[in-house]
Amino acid sequence: MVQMLVFGIIGCAILIPIALLIPWFPTKASRQAGNIHTLYYVLLIASVPIFVLVETVVLYSVWKFRWRPGDPRVDGPPIHGNTRLEVVWTVFPAVLLISLCSYAYTVLRSNEDSQKGEMTVNVTARQFAFEFTYPHADGKTVVSSALYLPNNKPIVFKLRSYDVIHSFFVPEFSEKLDAVPGIVTTLRVTPTRIGTYPVECTELCGPGHAFMRSTVHVVSPAVFQTWLAAQPANAPPPIGTPPPKAAAYAKGASS
Repeated sequence: MVQMLVFGIIGCAILIPIALLIPWFPTKASRQAGNIHTLYYVLLIASVPIFVLVETVVLYSVWKFRWRPGDPRVDGPPIHGNTRLEVVWTVFPAVLLISLCSYAYTVLRSNEDSQKGEMTVNVTARQFAFEFTYPHADGKTVVSSALYLPNNKPIVFKLRSYDVIHSFFVPEFSEKLDAVPGIVTTLRVTPTRIGTYPVECTELCGPGHAFMRSTVHVVSPAVFQTWLAAQPANAPPPIGTPPPKAAAYAKGASS
C-alpha cells in the first residue's frame, strides 16, 4: 500500500501540471469560453488522479503477482469480497460524479443566462452558407454574409435553417448550437477579445459541408456602429434569395 501510494502521488504530481500546460483550447474570445475552459480544467484535475490510481493498481498487481519460474500453475486461493472496500469504491465515484455534473450544470446554465442590454443577431443557415441579419427597432434590417460583433456586448443568436440541420460554431467562443429546420434555437455569447475568427458548420449537411464557412469580426463598439451605419437597410440577401418554400418555412419557425 505504501509503495502504491508513493507511486500515485508522484504520478499525480507529474501528470496534473502536464495536463494543465497542454494547450487544449483555441484563443479565449468570449465570457462563455472562460467558463468552459475552467470547467474542462476542473475535469482534468479530477480525472488525472483516477487514471493514476487505476494504472498504479494494475501495474503494481502485474509486477507483484506475476507468475515466476517454479511457481505452481494453479489459481490462487479464493477470497471473500471486502465489504468496506466495495462501499468506498461505490460511494466515492457516485459523490464525485454528482459533484462534477452539478458543477457542469451550473456553468452551462450560467452561459445561457440572459444579460442586460443584449443585441439580437439572426443567423440563417442553408446549404452551404451562413447569413447574418441585424434587426433595427424601426423595422429595418441589415443583412450580411460576414458576422460583425461589438466587443463586450452580450449577443443573442437566433438560429434558423432553410433546409437541413446545420451547426453554428465559433471555436474561440467555445459555444456551438444546431440550426434545425422548423424551429428557432437560441445561443448567447459575450465577445471579449477584438479579432477575426472563423465561423464553421460542424454538422454534416451535404457534399459542400467542408466549405460552409464564414468569418466573425469582433470590433470596438464605435467601429461596429460605423460598419452598421454604412450597410444598406433591407437589402437583398447577400447569398441569394431562398426558394419561396424555404422562406415560408423559416418565417413559420420564427412565428
